[in-house]
Amino acid sequence: MNTKTTTIKNVKTLTLVAMLIAMSAVGAMIKIYNTVAFDSLPGYFASLYFGGYIGAIVISLGHIFTALTSGFPLGIPNHIIIAVSMAACAYFYSLAYKKFNSYVAIVVGTILNGPVATLIFVPQYGWGFFFQMVLPLTIASFANVLLASIIYKTVLKMIKR
Repeated sequence: MNTKTTTIKNVKTLTLVAMLIAMSAVGAMIKIYNTVAFDSLPGYFASLYFGGYIGAIVISLGHIFTALTSGFPLGIPNHIIIAVSMAACAYFYSLAYKKFNSYVAIVVGTILNGPVATLIFVPQYGWGFFFQMVLPLTIASFANVLLASIIYKTVLKMIKR
C-alpha cells in the first residue's frame, strides 16, 4: 500500500472516530436517569467497527461528556473510574461479538455495564445506591448495545452493496 492511500485511510478513520465522539457528546444530552444516557451507543458501535481499543476511547469520552453535563454528581475521580469501566465493557463487548455472535455480545455488554459496573460502587455508596441505579443502568445498557449491534449490521450490509 502506498503512502497516499495509507494517509487517506488514516484521515478517514480519524474523521469517523471524531464524528462518533461528537455523537457521544450529543447522546450525553439524552439522559435516561441521572448520569445514565445514550452516550455509550457510539462507543459500542466504534468497538465493533474499529475494534475494542478505539471503542474504549469513544465510550470513555462519552461518559465524561455525560458526567460533565450532569455536574459530576459522584465526583470527578468516581466518574473517571466509571469511564474506565465503560472502556472495559466496550472492549469485552467487541471481543464477545467477534468470538461468539451479536446475541452473546449484547448479553455481555448489558451485564457488564449494568449490574457489574454498579457493583463497583457498593463499598463506597452501599446497596441503596446499587438498587437505585441498577435497573435504569441495565435498561440503558441494553438499549445502547442492542442499537449499536443493529447499526453495525446495517452499516456492514450497506458497505457490501
